[in-house]
Amino acid sequence: MAYVRIDEIVEKMNLENLAPEISTEGIRVHQTEVNRPALELTGYFDHFAAGRIQLIGLVEHSFIEQMDEEAEREVFDKLFSLDVPMVIFTRGMYPDDIIMEIGRKHGMPMYLTTQATSPFMAEILRWLNVRLAPCISIHGVLVDVYGIGVLLTGDSGIGKSEAALELIKRGHRLVSDDVVEIRKVSEVTLIGTAPEITKHFIELRGIGIIDVKTLFGVSSVRESQSIDMEIHLEEWNKNREYDRLGLEDNYTEYLGNRVICYRVPVRPGRNVAIICEAAAANHRQKLMGYNAAQELYKRVQNNLMRKSRENDKEDE
Repeated sequence: MAYVRIDEIVEKMNLENLAPEISTEGIRVHQTEVNRPALELTGYFDHFAAGRIQLIGLVEHSFIEQMDEEAEREVFDKLFSLDVPMVIFTRGMYPDDIIMEIGRKHGMPMYLTTQATSPFMAEILRWLNVRLAPCISIHGVLVDVYGIGVLLTGDSGIGKSEAALELIKRGHRLVSDDVVEIRKVSEVTLIGTAPEITKHFIELRGIGIIDVKTLFGVSSVRESQSIDMEIHLEEWNKNREYDRLGLEDNYTEYLGNRVICYRVPVRPGRNVAIICEAAAANHRQKLMGYNAAQELYKRVQNNLMRKSRENDKEDE
């Protein structure tokens, strides 16, 4: 089961540790959601999502200030006795002595951020969704072409890495070579990243390993990219029919999400990098509402109708 360690969250979110004497070793966050205790502060803990990170914002802080000492002790003794991984206080508002006392009693990790609650909550939710998303690893190359995440797949030696290198030289950016880690962050979005050990490297048969970031600069790589389309490279087969119009879309499925897929035959003389550029630009054009194949179809249909009308007039 995927998890995130407390120290990773602290580093990413730049949190101040309010109780450094409390050990966080062995504490794991498994849920992508966070919780702002509301009814819990009144003593209602039915259906409480204990496994989530708890945020104490301005509203909660104001309510706590109005509580009498006995009620506050009872509520936080109950809250901190549950399986809560950590508590974060936002807007730079330090907890009072009662909360700190009960937190230390239960060994509750407590942290502080100066950020406002809503933007902090949005950022940590986004980060947790990526880190804890379902993940698979596939053999392929992921490149950012005109802002479109292009996943190159195909048999070993078909030319994926060489195409990626040509794209990098043309100003596009490498995400991952050889192995792509795909995470499902929503029902419509897949995010691709590189394994830490192979990040920024490309393997070229006959040459060896090259460091793209070192050779071409930081602008030639990026850490992650949404996967918007797949280009599957395969050996040219003269007996096979290939799509020449593109009126119907084909898809590949990863983690239950569909990604549009183009099967591109490879043969000597075909510049795969330029084909990838054209495919990415065409995909962007479709997203903007223009489909060249449908436009050609309309023109053909209009031309046939015009000729038909002309023939009808000649018959009259």
